Amino acid sequence: MLLINTYVGQSSIEGLGVFSDEYVPCGSLIWSLNPKFDIFVTETEIGALPPHMQTFLARYSYPHLDMPGYRVIDLDNGKFMNHSPTPNTDFRIFDKGYALTDIAPGDEITCNYHEFDPGFVGFLPGLTVPSIEMPLHADRPQSGLRPEMLE
Repeated sequence: MLLINTYVGQSSIEGLGVFSDEYVPCGSLIWSLNPKFDIFVTETEIGALPPHMQTFLARYSYPHLDMPGYRVIDLDNGKFMNHSPTPNTDFRIFDKGYALTDIAPGDEITCNYHEFDPGFVGFLPGLTVPSIEMPLHADRPQSGLRPEMLE
């Protein structure tokens, strides 16, 4: 669960990203695993889901390092955190995430997927990650999105 104010916006890294909506000093705890906001799903449960949900979980979940056979899906904006080889966060402690630098409002929050997903192989040339297009509707609230993104 993210412990700071964030919003989702267009990323120069990949599709959508999560951005800080406040100043975050270096060393601050910004994320903590919380089973009320970070759902644990078994591989068996994933296998029983329709294909579109399996694709969604393949993109937005990661392995639970202390519970083999489980994956974690963040319910908040954390699921939009993009990979960077030079991240501004540290997730080497599985259930905690810290700011490695001062993070200004508007900065994209990034992490190194290798720190918590040993199976992450990176983004290889020619490899496409399935994307899920979610239309934005001005007449419906979009949790985590800023109003100007709906225009």
